[in-house]
Amino acid sequence: MWKMCSVQDLQAAAASRVPKPFFEYVTSGSWTQSTMRANSDELSKILFRQRVLRDISKRRVRSKMLGEEWTMPVALAPCGFGGMQWANGEILAAKAAEKFGVPFTLSTMSINSIEQVAEATTKPFWFQMYVLKDRDFQRNLLSRAKAAGCSALVLTVDLQVKGQRHADIKNGLSAPPKPTLQSAIDILSKPSWCLRMLTAKSWTFGNVVGHAKHVGDLSSLDSWTNEQFDPSLSWKDVEFIRNEWGGKFIIKGIMEPEDAKEAAAMGVDALVVSNHGGRQLDGTEASVCALPDVIAAVDGKCEVWLDGGIRSGQDVLRARALGASAAMMGRPWLYGLGAGGEDGVSKCLEVVEKELDLTMALCGLTDIDDVSSAILKKGSFPLPSSA
Repeated sequence: MWKMCSVQDLQAAAASRVPKPFFEYVTSGSWTQSTMRANSDELSKILFRQRVLRDISKRRVRSKMLGEEWTMPVALAPCGFGGMQWANGEILAAKAAEKFGVPFTLSTMSINSIEQVAEATTKPFWFQMYVLKDRDFQRNLLSRAKAAGCSALVLTVDLQVKGQRHADIKNGLSAPPKPTLQSAIDILSKPSWCLRMLTAKSWTFGNVVGHAKHVGDLSSLDSWTNEQFDPSLSWKDVEFIRNEWGGKFIIKGIMEPEDAKEAAAMGVDALVVSNHGGRQLDGTEASVCALPDVIAAVDGKCEVWLDGGIRSGQDVLRARALGASAAMMGRPWLYGLGAGGEDGVSKCLEVVEKELDLTMALCGLTDIDDVSSAILKKGSFPLPSSA
């Protein structure tokens, strides 16, 4: 792990250790993948201003999210199939996040269940949920998250219908893998992964199997999942879930100022500017390009975070400079997980924090709370439409 200097290094290591269907689940986007690429490309166009001859000997990147102080303004975003990157993947990622001091968000479509993660950790984690047609299962999920002590609920609202990801279709993605010749070849080509998976507490979606009606095996899970995303989702459903939850509430998947105003008026604690990592609507703009208008629209009524294309501590600093309170990152921690389990996730967080700290220093600042667009080169970053 000590030779891993960047998220890209972790990605390369994960590629050599994780079976192709599960690795490509992480790396791919929907349709042409143009939005997925734009998320990173547009961030990289934002240029810093190098400042010199300032006292930068004492620095601080600790920051608050939802009123609580964390090691840096970064949360691990909810991601499915973590337990297929490394055995007990979500458990290991949650433990790494807890030790490092950043929030971990468990996905509804995780391999490890809410209860398994809660049993392995000592501090509250966040839980992510979709609005599903099976409202009894949804209420049960909320109850389970409360019982596990989850301190915030992240509601993903940009998956009313599922975007088409060509790689997943071609690879026949499923958990556990379907017994085909190609899946056998892919899996047996990674013998260490196979041996680790013998220790896995779960091989399928732990929050669903055994909890949703009539879902007891892989075939019933497939049909249930395909039918559950609710295209009739409305703001009334969101308000109902917020009231049912009663705790810290985050909406993820906002890209337009009109939707941001609706969310802020509802009294959410934070909203996440996100296009689902380019995995839903291909051909929409990069998340960072949508960020300024969303921040302007909410007018300080709630925190605004950026998700999509975050691959480094420099990207986190760019998000802060544009006015985001924090950043969420998904693919980076999955690459770390695939590269080395818990140690890999820890290395990912260490790399991002170091990049954030050093870049801030080279911009002449010593405190993350002092970061603003003044550290960015004029003309290189997006502005609100009204500017």
